[in-house]
Amino acid sequence: MKNTFFLLLLLGILFSANAQQKPVFQKLRYEDDFTYLKADSTKTFYERIKYIPLGKNDKYYASIGGEARLQYTYTVNNKWGDESDDDGYLLSRYLLHANVQLGVFRTFFQLQSSLANGKTDPSPVDENQLDIHQAFLDIDFIRKENEQLTLRSGRQEMSYGSQRLVAVREGPNSRLAFDGLKLFYKKKNWQSDVFFTHPIANKQGTFNDSFNENAKFWGSYTVIHKVPFIQNIDLYYLGLWKSRAVFDDAVGAENRQSIGTRIWKNKGNWKYDFEGVYQFGNINQKTISAWTISSFACYTFENIKYTPEIGLKTEIISGDKNSGDGYLQTFNPLYPRGAYFGLVALIGPSNLVDVHPSINFSLSEKWGLGIDYDIFWRQTISDGIYAPNMQLLYSGKDTTERFIGSQLISNLNYDLNNHLGFTLETGWFNAGSFLKEVGSGKDYFYAALTAQFKF
Repeated sequence: MKNTFFLLLLLGILFSANAQQKPVFQKLRYEDDFTYLKADSTKTFYERIKYIPLGKNDKYYASIGGEARLQYTYTVNNKWGDESDDDGYLLSRYLLHANVQLGVFRTFFQLQSSLANGKTDPSPVDENQLDIHQAFLDIDFIRKENEQLTLRSGRQEMSYGSQRLVAVREGPNSRLAFDGLKLFYKKKNWQSDVFFTHPIANKQGTFNDSFNENAKFWGSYTVIHKVPFIQNIDLYYLGLWKSRAVFDDAVGAENRQSIGTRIWKNKGNWKYDFEGVYQFGNINQKTISAWTISSFACYTFENIKYTPEIGLKTEIISGDKNSGDGYLQTFNPLYPRGAYFGLVALIGPSNLVDVHPSINFSLSEKWGLGIDYDIFWRQTISDGIYAPNMQLLYSGKDTTERFIGSQLISNLNYDLNNHLGFTLETGWFNAGSFLKEVGSGKDYFYAALTAQFKF
């Protein structure tokens, strides 16, 4: 492990030294743009693989990239003392991609390898030895400076809005992709996507993540920028079908529709994010009627040392009101970011009320520190609590206790350069009365050191 960390450090230094201009890596790597290098006649070796001309036409080019992430985690009292401790384990993830642009056609191909060492009975999200993560074809029907209409087909990552409902699952070891079609249109200050997909179900092994017939995911997502007074607004509809879903009070085929809106601002001293979602549909002859309201606001003090940013987030996420009736009010977060409440996500966003103050400091250009505190209650006492993947952790049918517990997390970040960064995260979850009644209810602790290298 120590040798691998040193190797990433060496690669980060070498790639940084060989880049004449600092590269910018996007969260969705297929959005990386290195076309600025086409006018550079004295490119370094690194820059030559980031922009590879394919003929005299500057609309024909290729690019190669990738990343490696190592994450060592130490835990105490897994699942609040109800599962055996792994003590320390190492997760590693490797991604390698190639992008080829041929005029109006574009292909993107990416391999993913996720490995788990020292972890007891790792899930496919922890360990998936080698598979095709993305492989899609783009056809541009319109490609202008301020307008674009593109059809994308194949295996692809998707991420929308605040990533509360659709995300690449960056926190866990295996990122999430979807098989399907997406048509997206951009013009000046707005973009609208329409898609129909099957989410990939990861399997341990090599090249065996096959087409998933047990789940369908479709919808539309529109983002409008520069809206007077509110700045930005998202409007969306999302549909989900699963052949089998399990909730505290329902098991069966799930057909769920979600409609929502988000108002947000992410620039300036004041930043905010307000979102509301309503869900309807059916599962095993039960009518679905679920909802969530989320608010986040923060302020950055630019004239104070270390530019502290103070924020407050609150969420109310519906749970099932009455066990045994013909309705299900449990909210389904669909495909959210895995690390929803901290890197080692213990609780998912269902049947929750949470209050989440935070403070972040920019200690220098390279160092950052963040501290946040989260307090959790069950929204209804008839429903249980769930993991981020909607696995039922504890039923709520045999207890009236509402308080789940509180969680304190700290993050120390160091970015050596644009290629290499390190994060040390520690978390302590103080188990509340609900966890003490339904299980062992021991306090949970974890510490994780992450190194991530991108090129």
